Amino acid sequence: MANAPQITFSPVAPGKAADTLVVFCDEGVKFGADAARMLGEAGEIVARAAKFEKFTGKSGTTLELLVPEGLKADRLVVIGVGKVSDLKQQDVVKLGGAAMGKLRRIDNAVVVADLPGAGKGAAGGMNPDQAADLAQGMVLRAYAFDRYKTKRKPDEEPAAKRSVTIATGDVNGARKAFAEREAIADGVLLARDLVNEPPNVLYPEEFARRTLALKKAGCAVEILNMAALKKLGMGALLGVGQGSTRESRVVVMRWNGGKKGAAPVAFIGKGVCFDTGGISIKPAAGMEDMKGDMAGAACVVGLMQALAARKAKVDAVGVIGLVENMPDGNAQRPGDIVKSMSGQTIEIINTDAEGRLVLGDVLWYTKEKFKPKFMVNLATLTGAIIVALGHEYAGLFSNNDELSERLSKSGEATGELVWRMPLSATFDKMIDSKFADMKNTGGSRAGGSITAAQFLQRFVDKTPWAHLDIAGTGMDSRQNEINKSWASGWGVRLLDRLVADYYEG
Repeated sequence: MANAPQITFSPVAPGKAADTLVVFCDEGVKFGADAARMLGEAGEIVARAAKFEKFTGKSGTTLELLVPEGLKADRLVVIGVGKVSDLKQQDVVKLGGAAMGKLRRIDNAVVVADLPGAGKGAAGGMNPDQAADLAQGMVLRAYAFDRYKTKRKPDEEPAAKRSVTIATGDVNGARKAFAEREAIADGVLLARDLVNEPPNVLYPEEFARRTLALKKAGCAVEILNMAALKKLGMGALLGVGQGSTRESRVVVMRWNGGKKGAAPVAFIGKGVCFDTGGISIKPAAGMEDMKGDMAGAACVVGLMQALAARKAKVDAVGVIGLVENMPDGNAQRPGDIVKSMSGQTIEIINTDAEGRLVLGDVLWYTKEKFKPKFMVNLATLTGAIIVALGHEYAGLFSNNDELSERLSKSGEATGELVWRMPLSATFDKMIDSKFADMKNTGGSRAGGSITAAQFLQRFVDKTPWAHLDIAGTGMDSRQNEINKSWASGWGVRLLDRLVADYYEG
Protein backbone atom coordinates (compact mmCIF):
# COMPACT_ATOMS: atom_id res chain seq x y z
CA MET A 1 0.00 0.00 0.00
CA ALA A 2 1.23 3.48 -0.91
CA ASN A 3 1.23 4.92 2.63
CA ALA A 4 2.62 1.86 4.39
CA PRO A 5 5.94 2.38 6.18
CA GLN A 6 8.90 0.18 5.38
CA ILE A 7 9.11 -2.12 8.39
CA THR A 8 12.10 -4.29 9.19
CA PHE A 9 13.09 -6.32 12.25
CA SER A 10 16.59 -6.28 13.73
CA PRO A 11 18.37 -7.33 16.94
CA VAL A 12 18.45 -4.94 19.85
CA ALA A 13 21.55 -2.80 19.24
CA PRO A 14 22.33 -0.03 21.74
CA GLY A 15 23.85 2.99 20.05
CA LYS A 16 22.01 2.45 16.74
CA ALA A 17 21.42 5.82 15.06
CA ALA A 18 17.86 6.92 14.38
CA ASP A 19 15.84 10.05 13.80
CA THR A 20 13.38 8.86 16.43
CA LEU A 21 13.70 6.18 19.10
CA VAL A 22 10.48 4.81 20.61
CA VAL A 23 10.36 2.85 23.85
CA PHE A 24 7.52 1.68 26.10
CA CYS A 25 7.21 1.83 29.87
CA ASP A 26 4.71 0.71 32.48
CA GLU A 27 3.19 2.61 35.37
CA GLY A 28 6.04 3.87 37.46
CA VAL A 29 8.11 4.54 34.31
CA LYS A 30 9.81 1.17 34.44
CA PHE A 31 11.43 -0.26 31.30
CA GLY A 32 12.16 -3.76 30.10
CA ALA A 33 15.76 -4.94 29.91
CA ASP A 34 16.06 -4.32 26.15
CA ALA A 35 14.59 -0.83 26.35
CA ALA A 36 16.87 0.00 29.29
CA ARG A 37 19.91 -1.17 27.27
CA MET A 38 18.85 1.03 24.33
CA LEU A 39 18.45 4.03 26.62
CA GLY A 40 21.74 3.52 28.46
CA GLU A 41 22.76 6.61 30.40
CA ALA A 42 19.83 8.51 28.89
CA GLY A 43 17.61 6.56 31.27
CA GLU A 44 18.53 9.04 34.02
CA ILE A 45 17.45 11.95 31.82
CA VAL A 46 14.12 10.22 31.15
CA ALA A 47 13.56 9.76 34.88
CA ARG A 48 14.23 13.47 35.53
CA ALA A 49 12.04 14.59 32.63
CA ALA A 50 9.23 12.26 33.72
CA LYS A 51 9.28 13.71 37.21
CA PHE A 52 9.24 17.26 35.89
CA GLU A 53 6.40 16.56 33.40
CA LYS A 54 4.50 14.42 35.95
CA PHE A 55 4.63 11.55 33.45
CA THR A 56 3.81 8.26 35.19
CA GLY A 57 3.48 5.82 32.31
CA LYS A 58 -0.30 5.87 32.37
CA SER A 59 -1.83 4.11 29.36
CA GLY A 60 -1.93 6.34 26.29
CA THR A 61 0.37 9.06 27.63
CA THR A 62 3.66 10.05 26.02
CA LEU A 63 6.88 11.80 26.95
CA GLU A 64 9.04 13.36 24.23
CA LEU A 65 12.65 14.53 24.49
CA LEU A 66 14.51 16.35 21.73
CA VAL A 67 18.21 15.58 21.11
CA PRO A 68 18.51 13.53 24.31
CA GLU A 69 22.05 13.41 25.67
CA GLY A 70 23.67 10.01 25.41
CA LEU A 71 21.56 8.77 22.48
CA LYS A 72 22.27 8.72 18.74
CA ALA A 73 18.72 9.87 18.12
CA ASP A 74 17.28 13.29 17.38
CA ARG A 75 14.16 12.52 19.35
CA LEU A 76 13.09 10.07 22.05
CA VAL A 77 9.44 9.07 22.49
CA VAL A 78 8.39 7.20 25.62
CA ILE A 79 4.90 5.70 25.46
CA GLY A 80 3.11 4.65 28.63
CA VAL A 81 1.14 1.39 28.58
CA GLY A 82 -0.27 1.33 32.11
CA LYS A 83 -0.28 -2.11 33.75
CA VAL A 84 1.55 -4.61 31.55
CA SER A 85 -0.38 -7.47 33.14
CA ASP A 86 -3.62 -6.02 31.76
CA LEU A 87 -2.44 -5.87 28.13
CA LYS A 88 -4.27 -8.04 25.60
CA GLN A 89 -3.26 -8.78 22.04
CA GLN A 90 -5.40 -5.97 20.67
CA ASP A 91 -3.77 -3.56 23.11
CA VAL A 92 -0.35 -4.37 21.64
CA VAL A 93 -1.71 -3.69 18.14
CA LYS A 94 -2.92 -0.32 19.41
CA LEU A 95 0.53 0.38 20.90
CA GLY A 96 1.94 0.02 17.39
CA GLY A 97 -0.63 2.52 16.16
CA ALA A 98 0.22 4.93 18.95
CA ALA A 99 3.91 4.66 18.10
CA MET A 100 3.27 5.34 14.41
CA GLY A 101 1.20 8.35 15.36
CA LYS A 102 4.27 9.87 17.00
CA LEU A 103 6.54 9.44 13.99
CA ARG A 104 7.18 12.28 11.61
CA ARG A 105 6.17 12.03 8.00
CA ILE A 106 9.79 11.68 6.90
CA ASP A 107 11.46 9.61 9.55
CA ASN A 108 13.92 6.80 10.21
CA ALA A 109 12.70 5.31 13.44
CA VAL A 110 13.68 2.51 15.80
CA VAL A 111 10.92 1.03 17.95
CA VAL A 112 12.02 -1.25 20.79
CA ALA A 113 9.65 -4.21 21.17
CA ASP A 114 10.02 -4.52 24.89
CA LEU A 115 7.99 -4.17 28.08
CA PRO A 116 8.79 -4.99 31.71
CA GLY A 117 8.03 -8.69 32.14
CA ALA A 118 6.51 -8.97 28.65
CA GLY A 119 8.81 -11.67 27.31
CA LYS A 120 10.07 -15.07 28.39
CA GLY A 121 13.47 -16.64 28.04
CA ALA A 122 16.98 -15.23 28.02
CA ALA A 123 16.31 -12.82 25.17
CA GLY A 124 13.61 -11.00 27.10
CA GLY A 125 11.50 -8.36 25.42
CA MET A 126 8.22 -8.93 23.64
CA ASN A 127 7.69 -12.37 22.16
CA PRO A 128 7.60 -12.69 18.33
CA ASP A 129 3.80 -12.50 18.16
CA GLN A 130 3.76 -9.29 20.19
CA ALA A 131 6.46 -7.72 18.04
CA ALA A 132 4.44 -8.65 14.95
CA ASP A 133 1.26 -7.23 16.50
CA LEU A 134 3.16 -4.01 17.13
CA ALA A 135 4.16 -3.87 13.47
CA GLN A 136 0.61 -4.57 12.29
CA GLY A 137 -0.70 -1.67 14.34
CA MET A 138 1.86 0.60 12.73
CA VAL A 139 0.80 -0.42 9.22
CA LEU A 140 -2.88 0.14 10.03
CA ARG A 141 -2.24 3.57 11.58
CA ALA A 142 -0.04 4.77 8.70
CA TYR A 143 -2.88 4.48 6.17
CA ALA A 144 -4.14 7.67 4.55
CA PHE A 145 -6.37 8.15 1.52
CA ASP A 146 -5.00 11.21 -0.22
CA ARG A 147 -4.54 10.13 -3.84
CA TYR A 148 -6.81 12.86 -5.19
CA LYS A 149 -5.02 15.77 -3.51
CA THR A 150 -2.96 17.82 -5.93
CA LYS A 151 -2.04 20.58 -3.48
CA ARG A 152 -0.65 19.84 -0.05
CA LYS A 153 0.55 21.80 2.92
CA PRO A 154 4.12 21.02 4.07
CA ASP A 155 2.86 18.73 6.85
CA GLU A 156 0.59 16.85 4.40
CA GLU A 157 3.33 15.52 2.14
CA PRO A 158 3.15 11.76 1.46
CA ALA A 159 4.78 9.64 4.12
CA ALA A 160 6.52 7.30 1.69
CA LYS A 161 9.97 7.89 3.23
CA ARG A 162 9.14 6.55 6.68
CA SER A 163 11.33 3.60 7.63
CA VAL A 164 10.74 1.73 10.88
CA THR A 165 13.08 -0.79 12.45
CA ILE A 166 11.55 -2.89 15.20
CA ALA A 167 14.28 -4.00 17.60
CA THR A 168 13.47 -7.42 19.02
CA GLY A 169 15.15 -10.37 20.69
CA ASP A 170 13.81 -12.90 18.15
CA VAL A 171 14.16 -11.40 14.67
CA ASN A 172 13.30 -14.51 12.65
CA GLY A 173 10.29 -15.33 14.81
CA ALA A 174 8.96 -11.79 14.50
CA ARG A 175 9.41 -11.78 10.72
CA LYS A 176 7.51 -15.05 10.38
CA ALA A 177 4.67 -13.86 12.63
CA PHE A 178 4.44 -10.54 10.82
CA ALA A 179 4.09 -12.14 7.38
CA GLU A 180 0.61 -13.38 8.34
CA ARG A 181 -0.35 -10.18 10.12
CA GLU A 182 0.80 -8.08 7.19
CA ALA A 183 -1.49 -10.09 4.90
CA ILE A 184 -4.42 -9.32 7.18
CA ALA A 185 -3.48 -5.63 7.38
CA ASP A 186 -3.30 -5.45 3.58
CA GLY A 187 -6.84 -6.82 3.45
CA VAL A 188 -8.01 -4.10 5.85
CA LEU A 189 -6.33 -1.39 3.79
CA LEU A 190 -7.84 -2.75 0.57
CA ALA A 191 -11.29 -2.52 2.16
CA ARG A 192 -10.58 1.05 3.30
CA ASP A 193 -9.47 2.03 -0.19
CA LEU A 194 -12.67 0.69 -1.73
CA VAL A 195 -14.92 2.51 0.76
CA ASN A 196 -13.01 5.78 0.44
CA GLU A 197 -13.14 5.88 -3.37
CA PRO A 198 -15.57 8.44 -4.85
CA PRO A 199 -18.71 6.98 -6.46
CA ASN A 200 -17.94 8.38 -9.91
CA VAL A 201 -14.77 6.24 -9.84
CA LEU A 202 -16.03 3.12 -8.05
CA TYR A 203 -19.35 2.12 -9.62
CA PRO A 204 -20.53 -1.52 -9.90
CA GLU A 205 -18.63 -2.48 -13.06
CA GLU A 206 -15.40 -0.88 -11.81
CA PHE A 207 -15.76 -2.44 -8.37
CA ALA A 208 -16.19 -5.83 -10.01
CA ARG A 209 -13.16 -5.24 -12.25
CA ARG A 210 -10.97 -4.48 -9.22
CA THR A 211 -11.79 -7.81 -7.61
CA LEU A 212 -9.91 -9.50 -10.47
CA ALA A 213 -6.69 -8.44 -8.71
CA LEU A 214 -7.43 -11.16 -6.13
CA LYS A 215 -6.36 -13.71 -8.72
CA LYS A 216 -2.74 -12.75 -8.00
CA ALA A 217 -3.19 -14.05 -4.45
CA GLY A 218 -4.72 -17.30 -5.69
CA CYS A 219 -8.45 -16.58 -5.56
CA ALA A 220 -10.77 -17.66 -8.34
CA VAL A 221 -13.00 -14.75 -9.38
CA GLU A 222 -16.21 -14.90 -11.41
CA ILE A 223 -18.21 -11.81 -12.41
CA LEU A 224 -21.91 -12.28 -13.17
CA ASN A 225 -23.18 -9.66 -15.65
CA MET A 226 -26.71 -8.49 -16.32
CA ALA A 227 -27.53 -11.38 -18.63
CA ALA A 228 -26.39 -13.90 -16.02
CA LEU A 229 -28.33 -12.16 -13.24
CA LYS A 230 -31.51 -12.12 -15.31
CA LYS A 231 -31.08 -15.79 -16.15
CA LEU A 232 -30.70 -16.59 -12.44
CA GLY A 233 -33.86 -14.66 -11.68
CA MET A 234 -32.34 -12.10 -9.31
CA GLY A 235 -35.34 -9.77 -9.63
CA ALA A 236 -34.88 -8.20 -6.19
CA LEU A 237 -31.27 -7.16 -6.83
CA LEU A 238 -31.95 -6.04 -10.40
CA GLY A 239 -34.93 -3.95 -9.27
CA VAL A 240 -32.64 -1.83 -7.08
CA GLY A 241 -30.26 -1.03 -9.91
CA GLN A 242 -32.77 -0.46 -12.72
CA GLY A 243 -32.87 3.32 -12.18
CA SER A 244 -29.14 3.70 -12.78
CA THR A 245 -27.23 3.97 -16.03
CA ARG A 246 -24.57 1.80 -14.34
CA GLU A 247 -25.18 -1.93 -14.74
CA SER A 248 -25.40 -4.17 -11.69
CA ARG A 249 -22.96 -7.01 -11.02
CA VAL A 250 -22.47 -9.95 -8.67
CA VAL A 251 -18.93 -11.13 -7.95
CA VAL A 252 -18.06 -14.61 -6.68
CA MET A 253 -14.61 -15.07 -5.12
CA ARG A 254 -13.28 -18.47 -4.04
CA TRP A 255 -10.23 -19.46 -2.01
CA ASN A 256 -9.60 -23.21 -1.85
CA GLY A 257 -7.15 -23.88 0.95
CA GLY A 258 -8.99 -26.57 2.89
CA LYS A 259 -9.56 -30.28 2.60
CA LYS A 260 -10.99 -31.47 -0.70
CA GLY A 261 -14.75 -31.88 -0.58
CA ALA A 262 -15.24 -29.85 2.60
CA ALA A 263 -18.15 -27.42 2.67
CA PRO A 264 -16.89 -23.83 2.37
CA VAL A 265 -17.45 -20.99 4.77
CA ALA A 266 -19.30 -18.14 3.05
CA PHE A 267 -19.23 -14.36 3.38
CA ILE A 268 -21.71 -12.09 1.63
CA GLY A 269 -21.49 -8.31 1.25
CA LYS A 270 -23.89 -5.53 0.39
CA GLY A 271 -22.34 -3.40 -2.33
CA VAL A 272 -24.53 -0.38 -3.01
CA CYS A 273 -21.88 1.79 -4.64
CA PHE A 274 -24.04 4.85 -4.19
CA ASP A 275 -27.42 5.13 -2.51
CA THR A 276 -29.63 8.12 -3.21
CA GLY A 277 -32.58 6.27 -1.74
CA GLY A 278 -34.09 5.97 -5.22
CA ILE A 279 -37.61 7.38 -5.64
CA SER A 280 -37.83 7.50 -1.82
CA ILE A 281 -34.92 9.92 -2.03
CA LYS A 282 -32.76 10.76 0.94
CA PRO A 283 -32.28 14.31 2.29
CA ALA A 284 -29.42 16.16 0.61
CA ALA A 285 -27.47 16.75 3.83
CA GLY A 286 -24.85 14.07 4.26
CA MET A 287 -25.80 12.16 1.11
CA GLU A 288 -22.14 12.20 0.02
CA ASP A 289 -21.51 9.59 2.70
CA MET A 290 -23.60 7.13 0.74
CA LYS A 291 -20.55 6.31 -1.35
CA GLY A 292 -19.73 4.08 1.63
CA ASP A 293 -22.91 2.02 1.38
CA MET A 294 -20.76 -0.75 -0.07
CA ALA A 295 -18.63 -1.21 3.06
CA GLY A 296 -19.95 -4.74 3.54
CA ALA A 297 -18.82 -5.76 0.06
CA ALA A 298 -15.47 -4.03 0.63
CA CYS A 299 -14.95 -6.06 3.80
CA VAL A 300 -15.63 -9.32 1.97
CA VAL A 301 -13.09 -8.44 -0.73
CA GLY A 302 -10.51 -7.48 1.90
CA LEU A 303 -11.18 -10.69 3.82
CA MET A 304 -10.77 -12.88 0.74
CA GLN A 305 -7.50 -11.09 -0.04
CA ALA A 306 -6.28 -11.73 3.52
CA LEU A 307 -7.27 -15.41 3.55
CA ALA A 308 -5.57 -16.05 0.22
CA ALA A 309 -2.44 -14.04 1.03
CA ARG A 310 -1.82 -15.89 4.29
CA LYS A 311 -2.75 -19.24 2.70
CA ALA A 312 -5.54 -19.99 5.15
CA LYS A 313 -6.30 -23.70 5.50
CA VAL A 314 -9.97 -23.35 4.64
CA ASP A 315 -12.29 -23.27 1.65
CA ALA A 316 -13.97 -19.87 1.58
CA VAL A 317 -16.36 -18.17 -0.77
CA GLY A 318 -17.11 -14.46 -0.90
CA VAL A 319 -20.10 -13.14 -2.82
CA ILE A 320 -20.95 -9.46 -3.26
CA GLY A 321 -23.94 -7.79 -4.87
CA LEU A 322 -23.00 -4.53 -6.60
CA VAL A 323 -25.66 -1.98 -7.57
CA GLU A 324 -26.30 1.75 -7.72
CA ASN A 325 -29.62 3.03 -6.33
CA MET A 326 -30.66 6.06 -8.37
CA PRO A 327 -33.93 7.93 -9.13
CA ASP A 328 -34.84 7.79 -12.80
CA GLY A 329 -37.79 7.33 -15.12
CA ASN A 330 -36.99 3.63 -15.05
CA ALA A 331 -36.43 3.40 -11.28
CA GLN A 332 -38.48 1.04 -9.17
CA ARG A 333 -41.40 2.65 -7.32
CA PRO A 334 -43.03 2.23 -3.93
CA GLY A 335 -45.86 -0.19 -4.60
CA ASP A 336 -43.96 -2.29 -7.13
CA ILE A 337 -43.81 -6.04 -6.58
CA VAL A 338 -40.65 -7.92 -7.56
CA LYS A 339 -39.85 -11.62 -7.68
CA SER A 340 -36.66 -12.74 -5.96
CA MET A 341 -34.40 -15.59 -7.04
CA SER A 342 -35.97 -17.70 -4.29
CA GLY A 343 -39.36 -17.34 -5.95
CA GLN A 344 -40.70 -15.26 -3.07
CA THR A 345 -42.37 -11.99 -4.04
CA ILE A 346 -41.63 -8.65 -2.39
CA GLU A 347 -43.75 -5.53 -2.22
CA ILE A 348 -41.61 -2.40 -2.34
CA ILE A 349 -42.76 0.01 0.36
CA ASN A 350 -39.68 2.22 0.44
CA THR A 351 -37.00 2.20 -2.27
CA ASP A 352 -34.45 3.34 0.31
CA ALA A 353 -34.72 -0.09 1.98
CA GLU A 354 -32.69 -1.46 -0.92
CA GLY A 355 -29.78 -3.30 0.70
CA ARG A 356 -31.92 -6.13 1.96
CA LEU A 357 -33.24 -6.69 -1.58
CA VAL A 358 -29.69 -7.07 -2.87
CA LEU A 359 -28.70 -9.37 -0.02
CA GLY A 360 -31.82 -11.52 -0.27
CA ASP A 361 -30.92 -12.67 -3.77
CA VAL A 362 -27.21 -13.05 -3.02
CA LEU A 363 -27.84 -15.05 0.16
CA TRP A 364 -30.17 -17.40 -1.69
CA TYR A 365 -27.68 -17.81 -4.53
CA THR A 366 -24.85 -18.60 -2.11
CA LYS A 367 -26.93 -21.06 -0.12
CA GLU A 368 -28.14 -22.93 -3.17
CA LYS A 369 -24.88 -23.01 -5.14
CA PHE A 370 -22.26 -23.63 -2.44
CA LYS A 371 -24.13 -25.38 0.41
CA PRO A 372 -21.82 -23.64 2.94
CA LYS A 373 -21.12 -24.52 6.58
CA PHE A 374 -22.41 -21.08 7.45
CA MET A 375 -23.10 -17.70 5.89
CA VAL A 376 -22.11 -14.35 7.40
CA ASN A 377 -23.34 -11.25 5.62
CA LEU A 378 -22.17 -7.69 6.25
CA ALA A 379 -24.15 -4.61 5.34
CA THR A 380 -24.45 -0.93 6.16
CA LEU A 381 -28.12 -1.76 6.39
CA THR A 382 -29.97 0.52 8.82
CA GLY A 383 -29.61 3.82 10.60
CA ALA A 384 -31.61 2.20 13.38
CA ILE A 385 -28.59 0.14 14.44
CA ILE A 386 -26.62 3.36 15.03
CA VAL A 387 -29.40 4.59 17.29
CA ALA A 388 -29.22 1.32 19.21
CA LEU A 389 -25.46 0.68 19.36
CA GLY A 390 -23.71 3.86 18.26
CA HIS A 391 -20.40 3.49 16.46
CA GLU A 392 -18.81 1.06 18.91
CA TYR A 393 -20.62 -2.19 18.10
CA ALA A 394 -22.03 -3.82 14.98
CA GLY A 395 -25.44 -5.38 15.34
CA LEU A 396 -25.36 -9.19 15.24
CA PHE A 397 -28.46 -11.14 14.23
CA SER A 398 -28.29 -14.91 13.87
CA ASN A 399 -30.22 -18.15 13.72
CA ASN A 400 -27.31 -20.07 15.30
CA ASP A 401 -26.02 -19.73 18.86
CA GLU A 402 -22.62 -21.33 18.21
CA LEU A 403 -21.85 -19.03 15.29
CA SER A 404 -22.97 -16.02 17.33
CA GLU A 405 -20.75 -16.95 20.26
CA ARG A 406 -17.75 -17.45 17.99
CA LEU A 407 -18.31 -14.09 16.32
CA SER A 408 -18.56 -12.40 19.69
CA LYS A 409 -15.30 -13.96 20.92
CA SER A 410 -13.53 -13.04 17.69
CA GLY A 411 -14.77 -9.48 18.08
CA GLU A 412 -13.45 -9.26 21.63
CA ALA A 413 -10.05 -10.54 20.49
CA THR A 414 -9.70 -8.04 17.64
CA GLY A 415 -11.55 -5.07 19.10
CA GLU A 416 -14.16 -5.21 16.31
CA LEU A 417 -17.09 -5.67 18.65
CA VAL A 418 -20.53 -7.13 17.93
CA TRP A 419 -23.68 -7.15 20.04
CA ARG A 420 -26.36 -9.77 19.52
CA MET A 421 -29.83 -8.46 18.77
CA PRO A 422 -33.13 -10.38 18.86
CA LEU A 423 -35.06 -12.16 16.14
CA SER A 424 -38.62 -13.35 16.71
CA ALA A 425 -41.87 -14.32 15.03
CA THR A 426 -43.49 -11.12 16.31
CA PHE A 427 -41.03 -8.97 14.37
CA ASP A 428 -41.28 -11.28 11.38
CA LYS A 429 -45.02 -10.64 11.10
CA MET A 430 -44.28 -6.95 10.65
CA ILE A 431 -42.93 -7.59 7.14
CA ASP A 432 -45.91 -9.64 5.94
CA SER A 433 -47.60 -8.00 2.94
CA LYS A 434 -51.23 -7.86 1.84
CA PHE A 435 -50.23 -8.12 -1.81
CA ALA A 436 -47.02 -10.21 -1.87
CA ASP A 437 -45.13 -12.72 0.25
CA MET A 438 -43.42 -9.92 2.14
CA LYS A 439 -42.73 -6.20 2.08
CA ASN A 440 -39.33 -4.60 2.29
CA THR A 441 -39.92 -2.57 5.48
CA GLY A 442 -41.73 -3.13 8.74
CA GLY A 443 -43.93 -0.09 8.14
CA SER A 444 -42.72 1.90 11.14
CA ARG A 445 -39.53 3.15 12.82
CA ALA A 446 -39.94 0.63 15.62
CA GLY A 447 -37.38 -2.18 15.50
CA GLY A 448 -36.06 -1.08 12.11
CA SER A 449 -32.79 -3.01 12.27
CA ILE A 450 -34.63 -6.12 13.50
CA THR A 451 -37.27 -6.17 10.77
CA ALA A 452 -34.47 -5.77 8.21
CA ALA A 453 -32.77 -8.83 9.69
CA GLN A 454 -36.07 -10.73 9.68
CA PHE A 455 -36.32 -9.99 5.96
CA LEU A 456 -32.87 -11.50 5.33
CA GLN A 457 -33.67 -14.57 7.40
CA ARG A 458 -36.36 -15.51 4.90
CA PHE A 459 -33.60 -16.22 2.36
CA VAL A 460 -31.33 -18.55 4.38
CA ASP A 461 -33.59 -21.50 5.30
CA LYS A 462 -31.78 -23.68 7.87
CA THR A 463 -28.23 -22.75 6.92
CA PRO A 464 -26.35 -21.36 9.97
CA TRP A 465 -26.34 -17.63 9.31
CA ALA A 466 -25.34 -14.34 10.88
CA HIS A 467 -26.12 -10.83 9.72
CA LEU A 468 -23.78 -8.02 10.78
CA ASP A 469 -25.31 -4.56 10.48
CA ILE A 470 -22.21 -2.35 10.17
CA ALA A 471 -23.90 0.99 9.47
CA GLY A 472 -22.16 2.46 12.53
CA THR A 473 -18.77 0.78 12.16
CA GLY A 474 -18.06 0.37 8.45
CA MET A 475 -17.74 4.05 7.61
CA ASP A 476 -17.56 7.35 9.49
CA SER A 477 -16.65 5.32 12.55
CA ARG A 478 -14.95 6.67 15.64
CA GLN A 479 -11.25 7.08 14.91
CA ASN A 480 -8.77 5.31 17.17
CA GLU A 481 -5.12 4.37 17.56
CA ILE A 482 -5.07 2.18 14.43
CA ASN A 483 -7.36 4.12 12.11
CA LYS A 484 -7.49 7.80 11.22
CA SER A 485 -9.43 7.24 8.00
CA TRP A 486 -13.11 7.82 7.26
CA ALA A 487 -13.33 4.22 6.09
CA SER A 488 -12.44 1.70 8.78
CA GLY A 489 -12.07 -1.60 6.93
CA TRP A 490 -14.16 -2.96 9.78
CA GLY A 491 -14.80 -6.69 9.76
CA VAL A 492 -11.72 -8.00 7.96
CA ARG A 493 -9.80 -8.74 11.16
CA LEU A 494 -12.91 -9.99 12.94
CA LEU A 495 -13.81 -12.53 10.26
CA ASP A 496 -10.23 -13.58 9.64
CA ARG A 497 -9.97 -14.33 13.36
CA LEU A 498 -13.25 -16.29 13.21
CA VAL A 499 -11.84 -18.46 10.43
CA ALA A 500 -8.41 -18.86 12.05
CA ASP A 501 -9.72 -19.82 15.49
CA TYR A 502 -12.59 -22.11 14.52
CA TYR A 503 -12.58 -23.28 10.91
CA GLU A 504 -9.02 -23.91 9.70
CA GLY A 505 -7.23 -27.24 9.59
